[in-house]
Amino acid sequence: MVNFSDLNFIFRFLPVFLIVFYITPMKFRTWTLVIGSLLFYAMGDLRMLPALFGAIVVNFLFAKAIREEKSWSLLLFILLIDAGMLVEFKILGQFVDSSLLPIGISFYIFKMISFQLDVYTDRFKDEATFIDVAAYFSMFPQIVSGPIMRFEQYKENSMLEKDLEYRPSIHVILTVIEDGLRYFVAGFAMKVLLADRLSMLWRDIGTIGYESISTPLAWLGAVTYSLQLYFDFWGYSLMAAGIGVMLGFPFIENFKQPYSSKNVAEFYRRWHATLGSWFRDYIYFPMGGSRKGDKRTVFNLLVVWLLTGFWHGITPNFILWGVSLFAIIVCERFFVYKKFQGKAAAIVGRFNVLVLIPLTWVVFAISDFGMLTTYFTRLFPFFGEGIAVNRNDFLKNIGLYWPVLVPALVLLIPQIFDYFEKNRTKPVFTVLLLLLFWGCVYVVAGTAGSPFVYMRF
Repeated sequence: MVNFSDLNFIFRFLPVFLIVFYITPMKFRTWTLVIGSLLFYAMGDLRMLPALFGAIVVNFLFAKAIREEKSWSLLLFILLIDAGMLVEFKILGQFVDSSLLPIGISFYIFKMISFQLDVYTDRFKDEATFIDVAAYFSMFPQIVSGPIMRFEQYKENSMLEKDLEYRPSIHVILTVIEDGLRYFVAGFAMKVLLADRLSMLWRDIGTIGYESISTPLAWLGAVTYSLQLYFDFWGYSLMAAGIGVMLGFPFIENFKQPYSSKNVAEFYRRWHATLGSWFRDYIYFPMGGSRKGDKRTVFNLLVVWLLTGFWHGITPNFILWGVSLFAIIVCERFFVYKKFQGKAAAIVGRFNVLVLIPLTWVVFAISDFGMLTTYFTRLFPFFGEGIAVNRNDFLKNIGLYWPVLVPALVLLIPQIFDYFEKNRTKPVFTVLLLLLFWGCVYVVAGTAGSPFVYMRF
């Protein structure tokens, strides 16, 4: 039930929680958020609930001590504990039993690390209470797959007990919930109507066997997986941000039209933006960023991308994925933009985003190196042998999946979603979202559905 597109979550957990949350007196609402979030987590991963709760308690105690003593050694110790916990569970989940990888650990551990660093650097004026810390780390809209909210963003919530004299009216509460629902439904539609349908084409290609597909179908598969991952995670992020808005939190923008980027470096400032800004603020900048010369910049970028690859998984394909992006970004920075100017640089950057990014997603998707090599020999057949079982497989699949591929490609145009955001409160969009919602419910009720891709990280 930790899947936001699960009908049990949509029609049972979420409405019941919202009702309980808003009938709870202001001074107890944070407790309601914590209890509801831990209950949500327990329904998805009861066995690992003690690990989450233990991490919350330990991090709170260390943060309190760090704030009082300003001890670098205490900070280093808790950072090693948090990072070690992430590494240990990643290894257990990969090599022992996948069920030993706690749901959402990559996300809540990164929250804990940033929180400790912010405490040490006096990022917040007031000392955080235990209940605020517990709510921030465990809040159910973000516990599974992010976004990675900062603690100061958590404190901006207008529906918690920062001002006990504040009494939002029923109208204000309903307006907040309605606006959150708009984002939630938009993300729900991206997940159910686009990502889940695109995943069927990607699975079909795997069923055929990579050695038996034509080169055009291999390229279609690379584009398809790129779109599937994009709308799956963007859809999740909109649903999570929408739930946050329903609870009074600020809207967290995790995707900023990445495929309209001018180069790969910009792409990753727009894709999973909260993760990118986390690495920038807590790894790249503290290491010196680009302020200490070209060699140090290259080294800093390498560290960031190795860590990014490891954060996603410890299989070699994730490390290769991170290194390949590091290589592209370094080439852009130190070769393309020094050798090319104006339109030529723009063309190279756009080529990298629209052609090289889908190729890196193939590396991201296929963990077996033998199968990955086979897939690339189909993408570039002059490097390998193999004959497609059906030379018309590309046209056949285009004929089957064009109703999904076309709207997915159209939604890559930034102006489309921007128009929705600016006009989302208009009646025509209210009707459209209502139709989309019930259409998604109909689809989910008739199919098994699939979990969000990033739930496994």
